[in-house]
Order: sequence, then C-alpha cells, then structure tokens
Amino acid sequence: MRFLHTSDWHLGRLFHRASLLDEQAAAMDRIVQITREEGVHAVLIAGDLYDRSVPPAEAVELFDRTLSELHRAGAAIVAISGNHDSAIRVGFGDRLLSNAGVTLRGDLARAGEAVELPAEDGGPPVRVHPVPYLDPLVTAHLARSAEEGPDPCEARRRFTHHDAMAWAMARVRSDLARTGAARSVALAHTFVTGAEPSASERELSLGHVDQVSMSVFDGIDYVALGHLHRRQAFDNGRVVYSGTPLRYSFSEQRNTPSVELIDMSPDGSCSTRRVELKVGRDMCTVTGELDHLLSDRSLDHAEDSWVRVVLTDRNLPLQAMRRLQQRFAHAVELSHEPLGPTGDPAVGARSARSADVDPLELAAAFLNERRGLDLDDDERSVLAESFAEVLTGARP
Repeated sequence: MRFLHTSDWHLGRLFHRASLLDEQAAAMDRIVQITREEGVHAVLIAGDLYDRSVPPAEAVELFDRTLSELHRAGAAIVAISGNHDSAIRVGFGDRLLSNAGVTLRGDLARAGEAVELPAEDGGPPVRVHPVPYLDPLVTAHLARSAEEGPDPCEARRRFTHHDAMAWAMARVRSDLARTGAARSVALAHTFVTGAEPSASERELSLGHVDQVSMSVFDGIDYVALGHLHRRQAFDNGRVVYSGTPLRYSFSEQRNTPSVELIDMSPDGSCSTRRVELKVGRDMCTVTGELDHLLSDRSLDHAEDSWVRVVLTDRNLPLQAMRRLQQRFAHAVELSHEPLGPTGDPAVGARSARSADVDPLELAAAFLNERRGLDLDDDERSVLAESFAEVLTGARP
C-alpha cells in the first residue's frame, strides 16, 4: 500500500500582503501529479488545510478542486483540521463524504475514529485514525464526559496537549484491539518533543510548553504529523512531519518543500521516500550597502526571488525600498543594521535602560547604534536644545 503524506497547506495565506494563491495552486497540481504518477492509494493531509478559520472563497475553491482531482486520480483522502482551521467548517459533510472515500475529520468527539482502507497488496486492511487538532480545554470536557483518559478532575491539574493526545491515542489503541487490525496509520496535528519549530508556526501554547511525548504514538506503524513546517522524521521514519508545500516565511528559506511517500508492506513495516515539489518562488536574504546591492552581479539569482534586505549603510538611504524594488521586484522586507567602526553591527541603545539614562544620552546611544558613530558637537547641541524645549514646554 502506498500513501502520500502532506500537511500545512495554509491555503489563502498572504506573504507580506502578497497573495500566494497562484503558487499554492501550482503546489496542489504537483501533489495531484505525484499521486497519479506514483499510484498512491491514499493521500494523508495532516492539518492546517487553510491559513485561517474563515478562509477566502478562492482558497475554498482551490481546496475543492484539489480534492476532486486527487479523488479522480484514484486515491482515497484522509484529512484533519489543524490549529489554523475551523474544525466545524472542515468537518462539514464528513460522514457523507467518507462514503465516497474522502474523510475530512474536524469533530473532536470523533478523534481517532478509524477509516478502513481495503488492502490492495494481499495484506490485511489498513486502519487509518485521523486525530484533528485537539484543544486541551475541549478535549478535557470530552474526556470528563466519557470518563476516559487521564483524570481531568484531579485537583488543580491542568489538562495539557499531551493529555489530550494520550486520550485520543487510547481510543485508537482500543479500536485496534477491538478489531484486531494488523496495520495502522495515525494522523495528528501537534508539536512532539524533540522536533524543531520555525518562526512561522502559530504556537499551540505560550512558549511551546505543552509539547507531546512521542511515546504516545508507540505501536502505530506510521504517524503522519502536521504543524511544524520543516520536514522532520523520527524513529527510523515511523513518525514524520512532511513539512509545507511552500515556504511561508524567511525563517523557512532553507526548507525544501516536499511530500512524503510511504510504502507499507503487508506486515505493516514502512519505507519512506521524500519527493521535492520544486514549485513556488525562492526566498533569500541579501546584506550590504545599498549601492553595492544594486550593482553586485552575484545577486542576479535573487531578482526573481522573495527578498529580505539587510542594509548596512551608516545612514538609511532615502527611498531605499523603492530603489531596491527596481532591481529586486519581490523585495518585501527591509531592516537597517549599520556596521560599527569594527565592522560589527552597532550596539548600545538596546542595552540602555531609559529609566536610568539622561534623554540626551539615550538618544546618543540610539544614533550610535543606527549609524555606528558618536554624535559630533553640532548634533549634540541641536539635540540638547530640542530636549530642553520639550522638557520645559517652551516652543522654538
């Protein structure tokens, strides 16, 4: 049996106010192509189908078209809601669509309820258990109502993301024991301990304190994870984050957008293969003084990329972004980090405590940080007069 694992499509996402819909459509087309060419039996989509709970109409249309084309390619589809999605909207029609081989699981009360895929390789059927993103507060209520899982009524005990996933996986194991299933797959949208985040993921809890131990997935033949945007694999490829189909922030510029192909043997053992999508605009960061960046031919490769610019000029040049965009049409982010006299980024004002520093000296430290130079006598005199006028209420 062959599965394709993908996640975190974030359909409808903007990148610095620019629509990514055309790039996302190209990524979806590529996933459909791989599904068709590789003879995929089921596509597993591990959450964050959309970028927000009420997605734009164009994103919904793209999702609808993609599901139709995946189904036409002969693959069953099992998808879950992520923390960016509206579970209710994603799960609408799930019971009806499941009869046609398309499962869109958003209902937390049905977390772990299995989808059985008939065997096409002479082995036993595969039980696929979709576990949508589990909000701990809602899951605690479900566990309390059913008197299942870790005791949420324990005095002053906070129900965590780990507790929520342990509750759902206890239901999965109960199903596997009841049916005697020999092959199993689980989908989940969570942050497992030991994985590495990037800057573009929305935290599930402050400081990522609520991580899930990988041990909750023990005994499952393959675990398809979503939430983290970089492809990561654990336990010899048994537990995998597929990563995103596109790069969604400059923190991801070194990521390689891809999907995971899983070949499951009749005995449940799996081999995985990463397939790069090779779609979407590249991202890069260029650093230097403005005139150099505008003339350096070694930067020709960046002219069609999304570009983040770090300017090191002593003073921020006028209309810097407009001038940069004449060469780098897709420059979308600019920061000014002038170099100090030693060639290192200037420092000073960030370490100053405004409550303990004279306003003139704080301003001098700020300008030193931005320019890498101390105030000259004329500049200091102008600033001193300005602060005196403000502090005494006098007008120039």
